[in-house]
Amino acid sequence: MSSFTDAHCHLDFDSFAADREAVFERARDEGIGRFIVPGTRRSRLEAVLALKRFAGVSTCLGLHPYFLDEHDDEADLAVLEQALTSRSVVGLGECGVDARLDDLPRQWRLFDAQLKLARRLELPVVVHCVQLNDEVGKRLKQLALPARGLIHAFSGSLQQAQRFIELGYLLGIGGAVTHDRARKLKRVVAELPADSFVLETDAPDMAPQGVSGRNEPACMSRVIAEVARLRGVSRETLAATTSANAECLFRLEN
Repeated sequence: MSSFTDAHCHLDFDSFAADREAVFERARDEGIGRFIVPGTRRSRLEAVLALKRFAGVSTCLGLHPYFLDEHDDEADLAVLEQALTSRSVVGLGECGVDARLDDLPRQWRLFDAQLKLARRLELPVVVHCVQLNDEVGKRLKQLALPARGLIHAFSGSLQQAQRFIELGYLLGIGGAVTHDRARKLKRVVAELPADSFVLETDAPDMAPQGVSGRNEPACMSRVIAEVARLRGVSRETLAATTSANAECLFRLEN
């Protein structure tokens, strides 16, 4: 069976505490053999790193804008830098900005500090970007991060996609593309260059159409089927290209 990479899944979250082993087993039964688990806040740092005991798991660490109320920005950034330099991780993130959330100026300051840290440490960055694609694209162009990164859960226009790709960033495609209403995203995914995107679940969130309740990596089979249909490629081809893209970005071992 073809081996896929779930390039973004929060398997450290408490919603997986009761059956985490089974979650990995179900994913592997669906041909998903690699998992990139991003960090979200200081309090979950060790929980994220502990997942490396599972085969195929690689981790990132970062401060997510959704948890702004939990962050002590200066102190948490110091802890993050120390962890990124002393622990085995493949990227910085999840970090970013979200127009739906409060205190956008503070979000930008925290995001900018993490981007500069990623640039200094030459780590790829995992970017959370909601309704601010143009603004984030401009900032990424200004900073010119050497290791580039991933625009998680991309849902913008083809023009915005092309701008990120020109900057050297990959786009994360997940459950949103399976929904009937996502006509614009379906058109974008059909047109993307094969070396420009990865597949992801954002588990336990962003469930594909037809999945009620908790999302998990095994549900990526629905994303795989839809993306393969949109692009007119085989499952094997999609596995080879998207997993290679993830391996290259995060410098994963074969």
